[in-house]
Amino acid sequence: MPETINVYCDESCHLEHDRQPVMVLGAVWCPLEHVSTATERVREIKVKHGLNRLAELKWTKIAPKNLPLYMEVLDYFFDNERLNFRCLVACKTNLRHGDYAQTHDEWYYKMYFTMLQAILSPHSSFRIYLDIKDTRSAQKVRKLHDVLASSLYDFSRDIVERVQTVRSHQVELTQLSDLLIGGISAVNRGAIVSPAKRGFVERMRHRSGYTLTRTTLLQEKKVNIFHWRGEA
Repeated sequence: MPETINVYCDESCHLEHDRQPVMVLGAVWCPLEHVSTATERVREIKVKHGLNRLAELKWTKIAPKNLPLYMEVLDYFFDNERLNFRCLVACKTNLRHGDYAQTHDEWYYKMYFTMLQAILSPHSSFRIYLDIKDTRSAQKVRKLHDVLASSLYDFSRDIVERVQTVRSHQVELTQLSDLLIGGISAVNRGAIVSPAKRGFVERMRHRSGYTLTRTTLLQEKKVNIFHWRGEA
């Protein structure tokens, strides 16, 4: 039986007219058999730091008073060899969709496939979970599954078994994806004002060994970053 991998996706500044120069798409991925263990450990860390075990962790909530909690969650990610992260950073300032006869949505799905293709393998099956963002989430799920299946010639859906939405406040590994994407997005937008968030990002840099502003080797698994510089 092929191994089943769960992939927890999130995104930052993906809208066409949000006045943000950088979009980040990212995913934390983990073998299905380890998901419950990782989930429980993150909940234990929350309780250790005086938080309800079901409270939601978010990049926007990082502050001096809770920084030790977020640092411990970050260290748990780096210390756990079963947890990995992949993201795509795309500059939106040079987009010329008209020149390529595409809509922003079509470009968005191309970028999602580009982000996920380094994770996907024909030797495993994948369950992909997207955080619910808006009323278009169901349509987005169907479209992304179609794009992935077509690009991988996976017409029987053996590789990408499912794509579905989840609510991030109920899924710890989606929350972890939000934290990592938030840090990388802030670094690449030059928008780290909070000292606490700056400390979180510096720990990310130290533990990963990367600046977070450049593409890593494709074979990198723990923190794999791709900077898309195209003009499509």
